[in-house]
Amino acid sequence: MDNPVDHPLDLGLVNYTRHPSNSDYVVYRFADENRAKSFEEALKEKHIAFESDTVEKKLVTFYLYGIHKNDFKVTEKINFAVEAKHRKPFLPFAAFRYFMIISTAIILFLAFMGYCKAQEKLSSYDGTTSSVNSAQ
Repeated sequence: MDNPVDHPLDLGLVNYTRHPSNSDYVVYRFADENRAKSFEEALKEKHIAFESDTVEKKLVTFYLYGIHKNDFKVTEKINFAVEAKHRKPFLPFAAFRYFMIISTAIILFLAFMGYCKAQEKLSSYDGTTSSVNSAQ
């Protein structure tokens, strides 16, 4: 597969893109200052050279980091780690989260029991005790 940075179609699903004027660089953008600080600290920890800047667009401050594309694989891992560190839970309330897990388990159990009962009913039509899907 092609390098994801050089891909011509950018839907905005990731927070990095090719540098507009120098294709040897990748630009990471963060709208959250805490994520930007964590990213910058991780870059300094790994001794990766970068350039940083801030840009204001529509009342939102974007923190930009320009990194050479030779360091892309390392910075992509750093980026994922930063996003994981600062992400919010999909279901923020513990009670609702456990309710969803338990109700999903019950639904799966009932579906499995329905499948087993259907197999018993289908096998009783021809008088055999073998499953309908088994090889004969």
